[in-house]
Amino acid sequence: MTTLVLAQDGATGGVWWLFRESFDAFTIILILGSFVAVTLIVRLALDTRDAVVAPDAPPKKVREQLDKNDPGSIERVLGQDDGIVASAVRAAWKARSRGRPAMREAAEIAGSNACGRWTRPVDILRTIGELGPLVGLAGTVWGMILAFVSLGETGGTAGPTDLSLGISKALFHTLLGLVLAIPCVLSASLFRARLDRHCNKAMSDALELVDRLPVDAHP
Repeated sequence: MTTLVLAQDGATGGVWWLFRESFDAFTIILILGSFVAVTLIVRLALDTRDAVVAPDAPPKKVREQLDKNDPGSIERVLGQDDGIVASAVRAAWKARSRGRPAMREAAEIAGSNACGRWTRPVDILRTIGELGPLVGLAGTVWGMILAFVSLGETGGTAGPTDLSLGISKALFHTLLGLVLAIPCVLSASLFRARLDRHCNKAMSDALELVDRLPVDAHP
């Protein structure tokens, strides 16, 4: 890592020194945002797998009951599963007395709501990534104000070293904001693409099963 050499009263320091010198409310916000972002990234890495978002078990269970000509046990075999396929098929089964179009509509609404639960953490991660540079910019502007206020208090006699030190401390907030934003936005885009692929697959399976459900059947 390149070492920053900043002279002030004969003292030199590196990036860690600059971090300590720039530590303020904006830095705290960016650090907290980083912790939240890392937590979300780890959680999404585990939760956006195909086996979690669109497992094969629910559609397999429903197909087995339909092959056995026993659709009445669909709600029982699905249990309390809140997955996309299970939620869609269960909603369609409850709407069977209103006809096939109503069943498909109920399945699409339930499936969309289930997909929304998966994508909500991705939206939070993207929001953190978009706010990071703004918070960093606010910290930079505040740091620049303080630097020029200090310059004014000295009657404009501060040397280039003093001025460059203040500007470096101010710009460090922008750097922190970008370090937070880049992985957040990149990860959010990757996770969103993965979730869209899994959700589309799950909805396709769910609607295929809904079309096989009997209308006006009684459990």
